[in-house]
Amino acid sequence: MQTGKINVQTENIFPIIKKFLYSDHEIFLRELVSNAVDATKKLKAFSSMGEFKGEVGKTTLEIILDKKAKTLTIRDRGIGMTGDDIVKYITQIAFSGAEEFVTKYKDKVDANAMIGHFGLGFYSAFMVAKEVEIVSLSFREGAKAARWICDGSPEYKLEETTKEFRGTDIILHIADDSTEFLEEARIDTLLKKYCRFLPEEIKFGTKKEYVKAEKEGDKETEVEVDNIINNPNPLWTRKPADLTDEDYKNFYRELYPMNFEEPLFWIHLNVDYPFNLTGVLYFPKLKNNFEAPKDKIQLYSNQVFVTDNVEHVVPDFLMLLRGVIDSPDIPLNVSRSYLQADSNVKKIAAHITKKVADKLEEIFKKDRTDFEKKWNDIKIFVEYGMLSDDKFNDKAQKFALLTNTEDAHFTLEEYENKIKPIQTDKDKKLIYLYTTNVAEQHSYIQAAKDRGYDVLLFDTPLDSHFIGKLESTLKEVAFVRVDADTVDKLIKKDEEQVSKLNDEQKKELQPIVEEVVAKDKFTVVFESLSEKDAPMLITRPEFMRRMKDMSAMGGGGMSFYGEMPDMYNLVVNTNHPLISKILGEKNADKRKAISKQAADLAMLSQGLLKGEELTKFIKRSVELID
Repeated sequence: MQTGKINVQTENIFPIIKKFLYSDHEIFLRELVSNAVDATKKLKAFSSMGEFKGEVGKTTLEIILDKKAKTLTIRDRGIGMTGDDIVKYITQIAFSGAEEFVTKYKDKVDANAMIGHFGLGFYSAFMVAKEVEIVSLSFREGAKAARWICDGSPEYKLEETTKEFRGTDIILHIADDSTEFLEEARIDTLLKKYCRFLPEEIKFGTKKEYVKAEKEGDKETEVEVDNIINNPNPLWTRKPADLTDEDYKNFYRELYPMNFEEPLFWIHLNVDYPFNLTGVLYFPKLKNNFEAPKDKIQLYSNQVFVTDNVEHVVPDFLMLLRGVIDSPDIPLNVSRSYLQADSNVKKIAAHITKKVADKLEEIFKKDRTDFEKKWNDIKIFVEYGMLSDDKFNDKAQKFALLTNTEDAHFTLEEYENKIKPIQTDKDKKLIYLYTTNVAEQHSYIQAAKDRGYDVLLFDTPLDSHFIGKLESTLKEVAFVRVDADTVDKLIKKDEEQVSKLNDEQKKELQPIVEEVVAKDKFTVVFESLSEKDAPMLITRPEFMRRMKDMSAMGGGGMSFYGEMPDMYNLVVNTNHPLISKILGEKNADKRKAISKQAADLAMLSQGLLKGEELTKFIKRSVELID
């Protein structure tokens, strides 16, 4: 038997590993199974190069749980190791950066930067094991099996042993504070999380499910049941030309089995220069939901699951998508600050953005009718992208759509040409009229249509910001909500209506109207409208309403000042006969009642009449009818 000491200068390296990574200690299984996959791939590479003449044979990885013995075994039929290999690769190289690690990280709590960065993948086993055994037989002819044992201190034992088949067993003797990893359901969950798409078949079972069997004169451990828990050839590793729409939909269901809606469409990523990137991104139905889907994009490195927190790998607006990104150029374990600064990550993010924009443009050009049918489901995604990414915004000018109240869709250029002849004001500015709620603003929409104007529909949570974006990028335009002013002032023309009331009459009427509304919410203004328009109506100044909307979303810095108050204009139509009647009424009580009724009607049309005021209005209406 050989004994030795691991080449590490700091005696307390193991306690630091365990303590440092405790919050992420489940990662050990990913590390050990990934190592087993690497050993298997190396064997196949040696075989293809002619350096291994024997039969590759069965290479399925086996994960064996023995709750009675309190062990978890990771078994591969890969390249294996000799005793010298174990000394070289396990006891020396793994700790080449140990001193730096201890110095740099002993007082830190960020667990993401350690294992892969310092080559300590194997030693993650000591996060959950009080003792680790390696039993290995090298593929090389004449090699003898070796057994290595370490109890979590720098000392180890290495001896010759017997092993009936090529490969390596990593046997973890689970520590008393980590018995959760002796539960079958826990291991099954971790394997499906981290090893779901590893490129070698993986079987998992308990010791009871494993039996000894004679096979062609050699004893090999076999699983009684066909319990393969992974998909070694996931869809993103295959060529798009070999895949059907149904293949993509089936893979979506494999990724998100609890999601019952089919994706709208998808993008297959396949890049090999200047970085390696594969994957599939799916567009879910978003409607007006601004929240990122619970089923997130999953990040892999060579089919090894890394994380589903990909906010530093893809731009924010792409977080609304689902799917898989796989890139070996992104390390398995790195800090978030590293991801933010890494040049490869930035290139990958920019490329994904370009591919998404190109795909949307392609779909739009190929089948515009189908694209328009899906527009309401992806509108918020496109708007978010245009707001947050300048390059995406530039590309989106070709396929971003505006939708009017008739549910007709227009590109930005098409809509400009449509409304230019009639909706250009006296200052040569193009006015885009819009509504946020067709039902609530119906009377204003109708008044605009009666003038021949077109009205857009903006009803997503992002629209107040998106309108600002359009105003900043389009030339000589303004967006005005249909209830922001009287219809004649929404788009100011040279011609003006003549008022039937002079300034003295308006001055006499003003306190009468102001008496029947709340002065802290309503400003009384007089306008010379058509006799066919309402006697009084409510408008909300565009600037004040936008500030209110942005404040509600926490945008524009308004949240610092608290919630914006509701401010409205009560517009008195000086050309309506009822207004002249109010002015001519000598009975003060009757004059007040008529004014109050007209003002309440205006508020009722905007859904502003509620509670006690609505009750009084109904009672007053009945009395007037009687």
